[in-house]
Amino acid sequence: MKIIKDVKEMFLTSQKEILNNKKIGFVPTMGALHDGHLSLIRQSKKDNDITIVSIFVNPTQFGPNEDFNKYPRTIEQDIELLEKENVDYLFLPNTKDMYSEGFETYVNLEKLPNHLCGLKRPGHFRGVATIVLKLFNIVRPHKSYFGQKDYQQYLIIKRMAEDLNCFVDIVMMPIVRESDGLAMSSRNRYLNQEQRKNATILFESLQLAKNEIKNGETNPKIIIEKMKNLILNKYLKAKIDYIEIVDLNTLEELHTIKESCLIALAVFIGEARLIDNIIINKNEKC
Repeated sequence: MKIIKDVKEMFLTSQKEILNNKKIGFVPTMGALHDGHLSLIRQSKKDNDITIVSIFVNPTQFGPNEDFNKYPRTIEQDIELLEKENVDYLFLPNTKDMYSEGFETYVNLEKLPNHLCGLKRPGHFRGVATIVLKLFNIVRPHKSYFGQKDYQQYLIIKRMAEDLNCFVDIVMMPIVRESDGLAMSSRNRYLNQEQRKNATILFESLQLAKNEIKNGETNPKIIIEKMKNLILNKYLKAKIDYIEIVDLNTLEELHTIKESCLIALAVFIGEARLIDNIIINKNEKC
């Protein structure tokens, strides 16, 4: 695996691979890698000739009171994992190169950020869309891979790539979970033993919602109330940021469940803000 830190060198390297008729798969990350990230990398390896992974903790997607300075940085462990997966290139830029002095150009989407995490984290998706577009411009991938756990992020990046003619296929991969159902996340590292044990209530509440829908419930308010009760009765210290049942394409709140839908939540377990979701499809009697 070759590690590239210089932006121009990464661009020229990708261009050379493309000129050699190589298909490039790209997995952008913020490091602190886990099996969820590795599932994206493995799919990229299957689909493409070259796989490039980036690690960059992007400051523009963190709010002033969020965890940018505390966000886990485990670069040595990450490099070992990537080498084991036979990744071709690791792009490791620094903040100064990605956001030069006087930087003032950002990517804003009009509608998709105005839901779910976008309402709770103002400016977050502006930072996400901006850095991903910059990375696409540098790496020039044919395909790029994102996890379903960050479904709103996936949808925003997909929309941006289409709107701005990035000519990259955005591939969503399934959520990878621990054996007890907890969605894998770099922020799980923040949890102490008690919090880790109780963090499973997120997945339990999603399974409750799924069962309610399968049993014929079509009123989101009733389902959401049952989810809230389950979470707070099982772990009084939990703080629910949101629980919503929304349209898969627009993320708009549903008043009646008729077809496919996304059930999404964000819950604070201690200082860790954990997100999770499930997709209910038509053939699951949604």
